[in-house]
Amino acid sequence: MTFQYPAILAAFLGASALIPSAYAADTTDKGYVSSGNVKIIGRFQDAQPSGIAALPDGRLVLGFPRSVKDHAGPRLATYANDHLTPFPDAATQDQFVSPLGMTVDAKGHLWVLDEGMLASKGTIAGAQKLFEIDPGSNKVLKVLTLSAPTLLPDSHVNDVRIDLTHGKAGTAFITDTSTGVHPALIVVDLASGRQRRILADTKPVMPETGFVAVMDGRAARYDASHAKMPQGGANGVGISPDQQTLYWQPQTSRRLYSAPTSVLSDRTATEKRIEASVHDEGETGMGDGMATGPDGALYITDDERHAILKHAPDGTISVIAHDPRMIEPDGLTYGKDGLYSTIGQWARLPDFHDGKDMQELPYLVVKITLPQ
Repeated sequence: MTFQYPAILAAFLGASALIPSAYAADTTDKGYVSSGNVKIIGRFQDAQPSGIAALPDGRLVLGFPRSVKDHAGPRLATYANDHLTPFPDAATQDQFVSPLGMTVDAKGHLWVLDEGMLASKGTIAGAQKLFEIDPGSNKVLKVLTLSAPTLLPDSHVNDVRIDLTHGKAGTAFITDTSTGVHPALIVVDLASGRQRRILADTKPVMPETGFVAVMDGRAARYDASHAKMPQGGANGVGISPDQQTLYWQPQTSRRLYSAPTSVLSDRTATEKRIEASVHDEGETGMGDGMATGPDGALYITDDERHAILKHAPDGTISVIAHDPRMIEPDGLTYGKDGLYSTIGQWARLPDFHDGKDMQELPYLVVKITLPQ
């Protein structure tokens, strides 16, 4: 056999050209750099925004809960050009204890869910409420108080979506994440104020036993009695554009669930029928906030990846934004010119670090331009 040394040498030299120089930079995970479509539009030093909603007229509303740290300034406000304006006005701020979840219904009205909790004081009796606000007149139209037996001693009402197609005045769906181990969905008839607790302690609303999350470069396992990370049951919630399907995720989970609003809102539906109507939509990420696009796509925050996921109507999953500054995307809303998100640092709170505060200010609000 005759060896072709010149050919072999040429092949070797060509291959060696592919070996990186000692001075070349090593490649890195592209998920650890910004996707380029994330813009910081707000920085806050004293109060941490959580709930967020884009009003039909383009105004952006922020909620500043006080369950972790009390603060001066408005509890609910519109935000523009680095300026907060109390919303609906300064006189109504004392009505809110700790506004958290919020949403805009199909009529353009803003609904604000007050978790009714204060730092160092816990849950304030009678303060867990649902507010309806008309952005056109800047008036509070309705206040519904949530109470026992719908709420339990360890209830933590978190987020809300409104369905105007079922019930005389519509139906509110609220996630009870629970500060303990008793999460549920809460259904409120908006005309009568009647409330019902459903799917309580069932798999679709419960934290996953053995769940492990890696957040901010730190791994933690779910522990109901000694939390090392933000954890809990049903948290993020969304509703389809036609208001016929409700979506939600437990905080300590990567699974998305859905059910028809016609069943969830039916006061005659048995718990067995309600449980049978729930559909497992599959795995997404460790989500918190959720928003719905006009085409029915769900946008879900991904706390572990500092990202926003898109769950298309056909179930396809994609990452539409990621940025290392999005430590924990929290509230999420769909606006006319993109998505808006509050950025939490919940995993850095002293509760999860043996009393040491790991937060690094400022708190952020970001705008995400959607891919065309």
